[in-house]
Amino acid sequence: MKSVFAAVVGLVGLTGLAAAQAPVAVVEDVQGKVTGAEFMDYVAPGKVIKLGPAGVVVLSYMKSCWRETITGAGTVIVGAEESMVHLGEVKASKVLCDSGHPQPIDREVGESAATVVRSMEAKASMSPRFTLYGLSPVVETNGRGKLVVERLDVRGERYDVDLVAASVVRGKFYDFAKTSTALSPGGIYAASLGSRRVVFLVDRRAEPGPTPIIGRLVRLE
Repeated sequence: MKSVFAAVVGLVGLTGLAAAQAPVAVVEDVQGKVTGAEFMDYVAPGKVIKLGPAGVVVLSYMKSCWRETITGAGTVIVGAEESMVHLGEVKASKVLCDSGHPQPIDREVGESAATVVRSMEAKASMSPRFTLYGLSPVVETNGRGKLVVERLDVRGERYDVDLVAASVVRGKFYDFAKTSTALSPGGIYAASLGSRRVVFLVDRRAEPGPTPIIGRLVRLE
């Protein structure tokens, strides 16, 4: 088994597989000695991550919503929906996340969304593009300026963040959990920064605080 795993690692290195494919997972946490991954990296299939004796890496897969906590000295190869791990210990579970497929909206939230759409002449740009399963978003900004998160279905809820003064992880990720800020379950929100804007729905089961990042990640592209 060891020789087979070594062969797989060698094949990945020769083919450059990780560089040729789109990212499939997010690195949610890194502790101790870890080579090949940093906090909030996007990693592609074939990516090789090596852990030291006290190393810890948490990977969350965007399509399968599979979240892995990998500990101990070992080697990890990122797969399409889960990792291949040699020697390290893996604890994994499914978490709530929007895998990119259309998500069913329950009746109460659907009625609220329908009201908003009708009141705004059913503009496609006002329809939620995805669902969050955490009340405290992590927003990928890729810029500086004023980040605005505003509720659309109920007036009066708005958050303005000066990204120049705020704590932004790795220069582009702002975590609302760091300031104990929570959105409202079932609400429809727009996040905007300059000309970039995205509309999303917050699931009624969503919880506040530092829940799994894969379930509360907002990407302003």
